[in-house]
Amino acid sequence: MRVATLVADDDFDGWRTAARALIAARVPAAEVVWQVGEQPTDLFGDEAIVSDDAPAFRVPRAFVDLAKTAILHADPQRFALLYAMLVRVIAQPRLIDDKADPALRRLEEMAKAVRRDIHKMRAFVRFREMAEGNDSRFVAWFEPEHHIVRANAAFFVNRFAAMRWSILTPALSIHWDGSVLSEAPGATRADAPDGDPVEDVWKTYYASTFNPARLKTGMMLKEMPRKYWKNMPETALVPALVAGAQAREAGMIERARTAPGGNSMAAWTALRDEAGGCQRCPLWRPATQTVFGEGPVDAPMMIVGEQPGDQEDLAGRPFVGPAGQVFDRAMAAAGIDRDRTYVTNAVKHFKFEQRGKRRIHAKPGVGEIDACRWWIEQERGILRPKMTVALGATAARSLLGRTITIGRERGRPVTLADGGAAWITVHPSYLLRLPDKVQAEEEFARFVEDLQGAAKAME
Repeated sequence: MRVATLVADDDFDGWRTAARALIAARVPAAEVVWQVGEQPTDLFGDEAIVSDDAPAFRVPRAFVDLAKTAILHADPQRFALLYAMLVRVIAQPRLIDDKADPALRRLEEMAKAVRRDIHKMRAFVRFREMAEGNDSRFVAWFEPEHHIVRANAAFFVNRFAAMRWSILTPALSIHWDGSVLSEAPGATRADAPDGDPVEDVWKTYYASTFNPARLKTGMMLKEMPRKYWKNMPETALVPALVAGAQAREAGMIERARTAPGGNSMAAWTALRDEAGGCQRCPLWRPATQTVFGEGPVDAPMMIVGEQPGDQEDLAGRPFVGPAGQVFDRAMAAAGIDRDRTYVTNAVKHFKFEQRGKRRIHAKPGVGEIDACRWWIEQERGILRPKMTVALGATAARSLLGRTITIGRERGRPVTLADGGAAWITVHPSYLLRLPDKVQAEEEFARFVEDLQGAAKAME
């Protein structure tokens, strides 16, 4: 039995050197015990011969990347699991691509957990100011699940290069003085400060930017577990903000319910009025107005475009500009009555670049699309259409919550998260940009076929 000793829990270089020597000596995985530091062991095994002179060998890059991440996991078996996988990969290099292999899956799950922990540390660390002589130091407390502190150090150095800071964790602390990064033993929560004046400013900002229309409590708890709340000043505001958001939504629903008729039209009207004051992303500032959807609230088909254009922004109605004219012509050719469809956009305000007197269309960003998803979800919730047609990539992302390739997904039914049916095709503005007349006619005909396919799928 060989005992391989590493200097730290995240000692990848030490593990690689020891593994190379063990492979050279042809030591089976079952005959190696891995330990960190001077941990006691009841085995009377030989020390593994660790030498940088061991012959090198080639392994797939994917294994090296996997090992560098998985070795940061807290599972005490990670060193042995990686060595056992290394022995197998040397004999079968293509094994690293076998996603059905149980050992490989376990290591990949470990690597995934490590990456998630790295992300959480970057997202949830909050610095608080402390006096240090005539200067200040910003100190944060964090409790990682895995051995990620050293691996994350470069991120904080690059992001806060001009700031003197310390991150304290139970196992390891790191300190940055503006030029040199140093390490120290672990600390306790009591070693970190509780608050500072900067927090009042941050809380005010957080409360003013809190977006109740995008509130999904379940997702929020998944992405920001309560265990991190105690380290984040803004989370003290969350319960009241959540309650306020829920009360606001309940009030809107109550207004719709008690409106004349108490029906879908009343709910839609309340939703449209609410959207008229939307300030959930910066696009409302330069735009003329919110351009909400229009059409019968019992329409079997809902059409979602990208955003209003220049003419739509001025008129306050969707699809009345050049792309709207192409859309009307295609709908007529497909045998679909536009007056019996509900037409809206993924983004409700016109995004543009000012060039002289002209306003040139600018593509909405992911943040703007996601900020407006709430409106689309509410529109679909009121209409409950048999089919929702996405015109272009922006509309598709709004419905699916992810970026897709139109060419790969168009012309076939797609199931949405709520179980509804969707159909993806191009945006009519794409047809306007085609310089070749023959190609434009061919693409127009294909667009018509997509609309006909969506209509037929409702039967």
